[in-house]
Amino acid sequence: MIKTDILIIGAGPTGLFAVFEAGLLKLKCHLIDSLPMPGGQCAEIYPKKPIYDIPSHPEIMAGDLVKNLEQQIAPFQPGFTLGESAVSIEKTKDEQFIVTTDQGTQHQAPVVAIAGGLGTFEPRKPPIENLAQFENKGVDYIIRDPERYRDKKIVIAGGGDSALDWTIFLEKVAASVTLIHRRNEFRGALDSVEKVQELKNEGRIQLITPAEVTSLYGETALQKIRVTQESNSIELECDHLIPLFGLTPKLGPIANWGLEIEKNAIKVDNSLDYQTNIPGIYAIGDVNTYPGKLKLILCGFHEATLMCQSAFARIYPEKRNVLKYTTVSGINGFDGTQKQAVKSTIKSIE
Repeated sequence: MIKTDILIIGAGPTGLFAVFEAGLLKLKCHLIDSLPMPGGQCAEIYPKKPIYDIPSHPEIMAGDLVKNLEQQIAPFQPGFTLGESAVSIEKTKDEQFIVTTDQGTQHQAPVVAIAGGLGTFEPRKPPIENLAQFENKGVDYIIRDPERYRDKKIVIAGGGDSALDWTIFLEKVAASVTLIHRRNEFRGALDSVEKVQELKNEGRIQLITPAEVTSLYGETALQKIRVTQESNSIELECDHLIPLFGLTPKLGPIANWGLEIEKNAIKVDNSLDYQTNIPGIYAIGDVNTYPGKLKLILCGFHEATLMCQSAFARIYPEKRNVLKYTTVSGINGFDGTQKQAVKSTIKSIE
């Protein structure tokens, strides 16, 4: 049985930042995530994509944001159960929650914070008859390591930001890149559309619209595809087909925990602390919903901060927590040099 103060379900940016805010209050955290590494979507789906709305960072790669958060919380030594999904929860007579994973690992805490982002994801797949035959044998729905495609013949299908961004990025890596979209118009950012058109005009990529991939061919792995364009069709040699039609989010087993759900999100009370309809269970980040909700990482950081303050009061009802600025209090785990730097900063301000 793994015991902690706050059990966080989801190790994305919001879950990771909650560890920092809890640490300032001397609360220990343990995180559960179905992915094999911390970082959530930022690490698994788009580590190389830039994020522009993180305060003090005009631009930061999603993967770098995760690395920074891991460094920030390192002094608080959180625990992790990775590669396992939280499937059940029960409440004990002494107001503790026991959460069990699909691997049978049990966790106990007086407070549970669900920070599962948009939940688990299933890719939207094109209607190709033998698609499953080539999954992980040339058909990929998520790009984890761009080096996998170096010097390969790549076909990307889709018309949104991901399809455009990866077309631009992989043009520098792959032997050839072909972008196929069923419409002439794209849904992505205008500058990305212009960049793709520029690459096409320069002969650096092939752009086929309006068209669809209709057949896949190969013996042990994908070797070529058929592309249908209006009444005509062509065959292209292809090492990897990457359909990027988006992901369908699902709450998974959490949806059966007795929480109030609205449109695949967990309803919370945003007037105070983002608590759910079950006292002691909170929902922060993209997984929650309330009037005026914005699904932004920086909003998740704010929600995590208030959640931790409420969790402290729940765990230690007899104690009075006085808010202290980190420029004054520092953080647990600072070495002497860091503490002196904080003191020097305060002195110079004074």
